[in-house]
Amino acid sequence: MKVAICQINPTVGSIIKNKEKHLIWYDKAKKSGAQLIVFPELSLLGYPPQDLLLRKKFIEEAHKAIVELSANFDIPTIIGSTFFEKKNLYNSLFLIADKSIEKIYKKILLPTYDVFDEARYFTPGDKPCVASIKNDNKTYKIGFQICEDLWDYQYNRDLIREMNDLEVDCIVNISASPYTFNKFQDRVELIKSKVKQHNISYIYCNMVGAQDEIIFDGQSVAINNKNDILNIGKAFEEDLVLFDLNKTNKVKIKTLPKEEELFKALVLGVRDYFEKSYHEEAIIGLSGGIDSALTAVIAKEALGCSNVHCVYMPSKYSSDSSMQDSKKLANNLNIDFQVIPINDLVFSFEKSLNPFFEGTKVGIAEENIQSRIRGNLLMSLSNKFGWLVLSTGNKTEMALGYCTLYGDMNGGLSVISDLSKSEVYAISKWINVKYKTEVIPNSILTKAPSAELRLNQKDPFDYELISPLVAKLIEQSKSPTELIEMGYEESVIYDISKRLRINEFKRRQAAPSLRVTSKAFGIGRRVPIINQFDELL
Repeated sequence: MKVAICQINPTVGSIIKNKEKHLIWYDKAKKSGAQLIVFPELSLLGYPPQDLLLRKKFIEEAHKAIVELSANFDIPTIIGSTFFEKKNLYNSLFLIADKSIEKIYKKILLPTYDVFDEARYFTPGDKPCVASIKNDNKTYKIGFQICEDLWDYQYNRDLIREMNDLEVDCIVNISASPYTFNKFQDRVELIKSKVKQHNISYIYCNMVGAQDEIIFDGQSVAINNKNDILNIGKAFEEDLVLFDLNKTNKVKIKTLPKEEELFKALVLGVRDYFEKSYHEEAIIGLSGGIDSALTAVIAKEALGCSNVHCVYMPSKYSSDSSMQDSKKLANNLNIDFQVIPINDLVFSFEKSLNPFFEGTKVGIAEENIQSRIRGNLLMSLSNKFGWLVLSTGNKTEMALGYCTLYGDMNGGLSVISDLSKSEVYAISKWINVKYKTEVIPNSILTKAPSAELRLNQKDPFDYELISPLVAKLIEQSKSPTELIEMGYEESVIYDISKRLRINEFKRRQAAPSLRVTSKAFGIGRRVPIINQFDELL
């Protein structure tokens, strides 16, 4: 049986456009000779639709769309949408054949962890679903799953075994599985374990694209009952993934370097955020530092040279080298570069505040005036020309609170805030290797990081030490006590954990952050702002 996985990029809430996309890709699959066509989870609605699912009209439009699509599909086709029955809403899989809906499978396992909150909207299905599809003078018994159903071991279930009495030949799983680094390998290993255990073929159709903070990597995969990979969908691109269940076609997994994978994920995240929110142009405050440099490269790759604007805003503390580095970077990328000095504005602020600040020690408040002026200028240009501001903070700095509210944190999208400072450097170095030229000036890569908010200022952290510890605390959920028991210096751990705890209020006010790790600051992390629990006290 020839199968086509339509690894598409739908948009949340755009039911009409999503319906049209299904028709286009169905036609492509049909012309390729496909005898079974598969689309991702909730492909008609986009994922995650969140509280749109609470709107009656939205559900009605989804039902109307699936009925209209069914009238166009004569080849067996699997689509993800919602199904409303007896006051219950289900995350559902529709099997359409001969221009009618033949089967509806209701997702059994509803995730309620990390970025997921499906139990808020859906009722779980109560039983497996199997359909017989005749092709090539053979009848195939196909069992259905939706995304989380694959991860049934987390629920102490074996959903394939539950349908084994019906002697299924193949499982089709439609998914909207969010990307995190190494997630693809985890999926493949789990699927292979299911194939080996149950001696069945497994077709896994994953969504691609980005929605708000969440990125979907695609990389759909088909594995036969001999555990041979028949085909793999492209990473971070729409793709028509073709294969024949009756033919042996061993495909090897080609893994990307970590830096390239993260770069491609973030490029997709930026591109989709702009396209789906109807923005075209971005503005970035260049500082001459590594973070804004990487953000500019990602923006240029996602949006094109003509759609990226950069502004350098020097104060009296800004070094000549930062100016030169910023200008060189912009020239290398062939993007717009402007300079707006802020000395006069800083003086004006200081003059206005002098009656209140007089007699006090100069400190962070005075330093942050510069950052907030820069943020104000960027937002003014954004308001005037419709350019979306891209904020440039990284995860290590966001964790420590080493960022300024209403200053460098200003923006409509935070591009690299799920990358550690170490990863920022690693990806930046990889970019220069990839392009075989010094895209990011070497002087940016080698200089000591600095906010340049006072004379001879340098960042007060050893990022090679701090970045991995932040990752352990957030992504690996290690406790401060555990890290100390592992041998890390108590004073360092205490300082990091305290900064992480007291700066939650800043992160709540940050721009949406593109997610590339298992635990990002944003939708999947729920920590109270007021939090007085400190296990090291």
